[in-house]
Amino acid sequence: MTTEEIPNRGPLAGLRVIEMGTLLAGPFCGQLLGDFGAEVIKVEPPNQGDPMRGWGREKAHGKSLWWPTIARNKKSVTINLREQEGQALARELIEQADFLLENFRPGTMERWGLSYEELKKINPKLIMIRVSGYGQTGPYSKRAGFGAIGEAMGGLRYVCGDPSTPPSRMGISIGDTLAATFACIGALSALHHRNTTGEGQVVDSAIYEAVLNMMESLVTEYDQAGYIRERTGAILPNVAPSNVYPTSDGTFILIAANQDTVFKRLAEAMGRPELSEDPRYATHIASGDTQKELDDIIAEWTKTLAAADIEARMEEFGIPSGKIYRTPDMLEDAHFRAREAIVTTQHPVFGELKMQNVAPKLSATPGGIRTPAPELGEHNEQVYKNVLNKTDAELADLKEREII
Repeated sequence: MTTEEIPNRGPLAGLRVIEMGTLLAGPFCGQLLGDFGAEVIKVEPPNQGDPMRGWGREKAHGKSLWWPTIARNKKSVTINLREQEGQALARELIEQADFLLENFRPGTMERWGLSYEELKKINPKLIMIRVSGYGQTGPYSKRAGFGAIGEAMGGLRYVCGDPSTPPSRMGISIGDTLAATFACIGALSALHHRNTTGEGQVVDSAIYEAVLNMMESLVTEYDQAGYIRERTGAILPNVAPSNVYPTSDGTFILIAANQDTVFKRLAEAMGRPELSEDPRYATHIASGDTQKELDDIIAEWTKTLAAADIEARMEEFGIPSGKIYRTPDMLEDAHFRAREAIVTTQHPVFGELKMQNVAPKLSATPGGIRTPAPELGEHNEQVYKNVLNKTDAELADLKEREII
């Protein structure tokens, strides 16, 4: 079955999203909504498109290998939003939409005559999803705000990496995707409210606040104990044993036995049952105080065994553990295959294309990857004719004047 033959059984089927976002912070929210069945109509500048079309690794033919994931399950239309006639065309689409998604710098939509106050006059049920670096209000709101800055301001960058190095990034654009995920939560919450009251509203998702909300007890620890978390590499201070340990075959394995009963099982698995009775390691508090010493003991044991043997031993004794996966490991893993965590889709240029599947899994109304990422303006005719009832002559005129 190709992606174009997959039926839409998602719980959001029948809902329409107009996505005006670019890059990642807005479009990932659109991806999530589309994955669960919403019709996502992506609005892009004519002859230019979303910069994400050119981001990430490319194959020989110059096509981005990031775009197929972030733009799956979407339709593409082109509108020049800097022209009044383009703004009027956008309002026609928005009038028939459930959601409007954008991640421009605050004030941009207002300059285009597309503020929520104006739009709710033509669509009172509209839910406007706004993703930005600092939010729609406050002294920093008009600043340019990329995900990296939000990660730094929200506290994440400071605690990432080894204490011997400057703050590190996560290796992925986590600030953008967190803000998009919180935006999606807000959108679905607003949808429930609308289903109850008939009223739309604005969802204001700030990157720095999305990051901040993932920072566990960081604020409270400082407020009550004056404690500032520092970079700690692969460990959490005073949470032991839980670390990445070397193996005899040159790889690493993560073992998390930071609970008294689990550590007792680990000591037995190591053939060192006396460790769990030693007052230096017998309790969570004690092992936290002797964290490095205990990690060194475990590492001396793990480096005598291959990763697969350690993993089998950990499973036998019921101890959480796992290899540090790279993509090849994921593709070979039986659990990934059994749950279809990675799927093979059909793409008009790449042919068979692997990517992560939709998550989470719903038993009755699962999401799915139904259609590949669109070419720029691929759905102009379909959307403008079927949704807005435009004629061929009107479309030709709009194209000639570069409105679409």
